[in-house]
Amino acid sequence: MKQLISEEKVIGGVKKAIVETLGIEESSITPESSLMKDLGAESLDFLDINYRLEQAFGIKMARHSLIEHIEEMFGEDSAVDADGRLTDQAVKLLAIRFGDSLPQSAAGLDMDEVPNIITVQSIANAVMDILHTLPEQCPACGKSAWTDDGETRIKCDACGEPGSYTNGDDLARQWLTQVQEEKHIF
Repeated sequence: MKQLISEEKVIGGVKKAIVETLGIEESSITPESSLMKDLGAESLDFLDINYRLEQAFGIKMARHSLIEHIEEMFGEDSAVDADGRLTDQAVKLLAIRFGDSLPQSAAGLDMDEVPNIITVQSIANAVMDILHTLPEQCPACGKSAWTDDGETRIKCDACGEPGSYTNGDDLARQWLTQVQEEKHIF
């Protein structure tokens, strides 16, 4: 299916949410910017940014971190050891998920440092992943008539229903299951 909302629009939407939440200039934001280290976000700011993205794109962002999903699916101490450091398995999964944006020194990374790896691009990727779950056909009318509003929302041109997507938490669990089966991690 053709991508109806471009990555450029998604990054623009993420930047807008950050500007509105943090009260900073958009010119100070790059895709590589760490929300915490570079832009000064605090943990509660992530909730506000996620809420703004949900409103802008008509999606539901993950409520739990990938680390929390790993622990939920594979058991206690599967992602974070008793000393509060990332396990080798968690680092492997984060490397697959975040690619080059994951610091080289991630093995043994203190759990408190994990939020520092969240970048504008990684949030945009999360939004794009959710947008990619738009079904081929509208669940309401069965037509393949998705259209964008010229901004950040998708609706069915045949019946007017808004786009429907898999929520971020379900998507994270699906991704972990797929990676576990393909890469035999855990």
